[in-house]
Amino acid sequence: MNLPGNPVADLACEPKGGIVQSRDESPRGAEGAPVSALSAREEMSGMKAAAPRSSMVVEIGGMAIRLRCGDPAFIDWLTSRYAGYVGRSDEASFDFEIELAPAGRESGNEDLSVSWDSGCWLMERGDFRAEWNPSSGRGRVQQAVNPYSLDSVLRIMHTLLLAPKGGFLVHASSAVRNGRAFLFSGVSGAGKTTIASLAPPDAHLLTDEISYVTREDGRYFAVGTPFFGELGRVGENLRAPIECVYLLAKGPENKIESIGGPDALRGLLGNVLFFARDTQSVKLVFDAAFEFVSRVPVRRLTFVPDERVWDWIA
Repeated sequence: MNLPGNPVADLACEPKGGIVQSRDESPRGAEGAPVSALSAREEMSGMKAAAPRSSMVVEIGGMAIRLRCGDPAFIDWLTSRYAGYVGRSDEASFDFEIELAPAGRESGNEDLSVSWDSGCWLMERGDFRAEWNPSSGRGRVQQAVNPYSLDSVLRIMHTLLLAPKGGFLVHASSAVRNGRAFLFSGVSGAGKTTIASLAPPDAHLLTDEISYVTREDGRYFAVGTPFFGELGRVGENLRAPIECVYLLAKGPENKIESIGGPDALRGLLGNVLFFARDTQSVKLVFDAAFEFVSRVPVRRLTFVPDERVWDWIA
């Protein structure tokens, strides 16, 4: 099996694009439970599950997902790819079987589709097709021989798992300094990777691309992820309470402005990742963002790209 050298994952879907309306607007239960039997549909169109000969567990934000594949070399690569986030096999609450499609079998349709149908979430893009049954915790992925396709599936999975718990993924770099987490959010080119690269030695980078936000007992935490951007560096597997979210802009001088109310909500929602469009799920994400900005300060950070900006931040 030939694996790519070091491509950067690109989930080419902004919150507003590439998503289809689900046919059933009543998804149920994103909570996982230890898995003992496959109750998802036994066949997916165009794919059959390979006999699992090897597996590994990737754990992000305390949610452990077991990945099985008939190709041990692919599992070995995933173990290396998700180093620092590899969990114990007996702790997995979700279980996915992966079938690697032969070279040249990828679809020409590159648009992402996330839909709810007959008790399962369906996720499709040109390089993968996945199905997940939230009730059983079981699912299947058919994908190209490209380990980074799985990054996209995992991101989608975690948006669905976080929404009922008041959490979300957001386009933001994040770092921990002095026990507090800071998020730096913005569109491509706003400076997420730049500000992460300027962080002082005592700061711990959680991610330079996709930040993971959880809610626990009314408090919000940022959690490290293996999802990286231009830095090409896996974040540290840490968690810390969120002190502030900065909406980024580059300018001639360093400046911080407080943002509140609708402007804070609009600024955050514009960068939240969510790929399903059913009414119930969208409401969960909106409510999570609304509650978040009512509890966590949101500020606009205009900055000159040099390390002195961190004297303003923390």
